[in-house]
Amino acid sequence: MLVLMKVGATDAQIDQVCEIIRHRGIEPLVLPGEPRRAVGIPSSLSQDQRVDLESILGRLDFVSKITQTSSPFRLAGLEFHPQKTEVTAGGVTFSDGRFVVIGGPCSVESYDQFLSAAKVVKSSGATMLRGGAFKPRTSPYAFQGLQEEGLKIIKQVSQETGLATITEVMSPDMVELVAEHVDMLQIGARSMQNFPLLIEAGRSMKPVFLKRGPAATIDEFLLASEYVLNQGNNDVVLCERGILAMDKTYVRNTLDLNAVPVLKGLTHLPVVVDPSHGTGVANLVEPMAKAAMVAGADGVMIEMHPDPNEALSDGSQALDSEQFSGLVAELKKLAAYCELSF
Repeated sequence: MLVLMKVGATDAQIDQVCEIIRHRGIEPLVLPGEPRRAVGIPSSLSQDQRVDLESILGRLDFVSKITQTSSPFRLAGLEFHPQKTEVTAGGVTFSDGRFVVIGGPCSVESYDQFLSAAKVVKSSGATMLRGGAFKPRTSPYAFQGLQEEGLKIIKQVSQETGLATITEVMSPDMVELVAEHVDMLQIGARSMQNFPLLIEAGRSMKPVFLKRGPAATIDEFLLASEYVLNQGNNDVVLCERGILAMDKTYVRNTLDLNAVPVLKGLTHLPVVVDPSHGTGVANLVEPMAKAAMVAGADGVMIEMHPDPNEALSDGSQALDSEQFSGLVAELKKLAAYCELSF
């Protein structure tokens, strides 16, 4: 529900509307705007609640009208939050007009391997370092990550290089531990609808990087973000990372770049693209990363490894050091044409 105030409504009148709503056990959301302001009610209301609020608020002479919102995602949607959100993690800001490059290996394999990757990420001009400590793998026999030791390596390398860090958290009970070691929590595609995990990540108040599931619709993706936002954690970045491919002969997933402008038109949250998982093929990463920038993405997440042939996971989609540095250089050039800061 949206309570649209009359032009010139005062702060005191806005407060009066909010108190009426709070008195019914609902937390309102004050929406900035010119020339008029509004108050959103980001909750599912019963018919009786709706009639009650419409009756009381509609009698106030400083309320213009009361309308029902059309989108199911209330906190993520532009209806309730018309201004774009900036999310800062470890000093790195995701926002309109800025392009962030996240780089690093799929898995943290050793201190030396991760430090080597971090040095390439930093020297190239990328600003955030990725690496998996806990790895959700299709096969239980595949490398599962160094786990807590991996977290310690991520934190140590971050301190030595000054790079902000991100890693995946897989279950609610792991959120606190992972949050102690990194600047941003990644919710992987397989966990997009792990609702207890989303809630716990939201409660942590740590910035959250939410990946779209391979079979998730846009609405399902945005509603997953609502679980985090509903805990009072507004620091959410969305990541398009590919959907199920019709032809697995050539790609691992189909990178849905349509999702970028669609999401930008629906939500105030930053949108990042992962062309590494989105294609699963190293030589497709550069063209799709450039396409993501042109499509309006706020950044990309790129897998790189000092020696992809020796990678313990996802080596086929990882760039080597030279390829990664070359891609970042190309993205910097393209950013100038797109009028983006880097």
